[in-house]
Amino acid sequence: MSMEIAGRSHTGAVRERNQDVVAWEVRDDGGAGLLLVADGMGGYQGGEIASRMAADAVLEALVPRLSGVQTPTPALSVEESLMAAFALANERIQERRATDARLDKMGTTLVVAWLDGDQAHIAHVGDSRCYLIRAGKAHCLTRDDTVVQNMLDDGSITEADAANVPFRNVLTRAVGAMEALEVSYQCQPLQPGDRLLLCSDGLTNAVAQSDWEGVLTAEDSNESAVEAMIETALDNLASDNVSVVLLTLN
Repeated sequence: MSMEIAGRSHTGAVRERNQDVVAWEVRDDGGAGLLLVADGMGGYQGGEIASRMAADAVLEALVPRLSGVQTPTPALSVEESLMAAFALANERIQERRATDARLDKMGTTLVVAWLDGDQAHIAHVGDSRCYLIRAGKAHCLTRDDTVVQNMLDDGSITEADAANVPFRNVLTRAVGAMEALEVSYQCQPLQPGDRLLLCSDGLTNAVAQSDWEGVLTAEDSNESAVEAMIETALDNLASDNVSVVLLTLN
């Protein structure tokens, strides 16, 4: 299977700075790819530094394996390689925090998808998400690492309550914010025609899932779909940075 990838990050309708980072790489033969979204912790100085450092660390760790130029000895599984990349990102941000008091609270979300043939290996920390779009319907593959999600899980609040919780965006896990980082991982089988969408919460907070499912169906290319989704978020006065990376398997 071949893959088409497009992505974009926008400051949004309110924020003055963009603390999101998107990135992707595809192997020369098109048989494997890597895509990511990182969202620096809003409200903390250095959020954009943390997201950039995390993205750079992941690319540094994984692109050589993607291209086949570098294979570690002993060879690591894809899951182990992803865990090592997250650990590298966490370590570097922690080191930077320790050397600059102005950055001592910085951190970032991070969601990464590694595509190899008909398998998607997905790792994430925080509330940036990965969705599988199959037959026009979106299915969220990741669980938000947030206080609100914990409250939803234990029944303290309902979905209707969640939008009104004042601390709904408080993270329970972030890259760079803790020494022992727990990373969520899963492997998702894929079919021709499937799409993977990675996004920051700036999209999901501004555009209802049912609305962007319609945008994906209406547009004839990944690039136009990403542009349309960003524009829809801006029309809805997105209060946060908005980032989207979209992959289609052909």
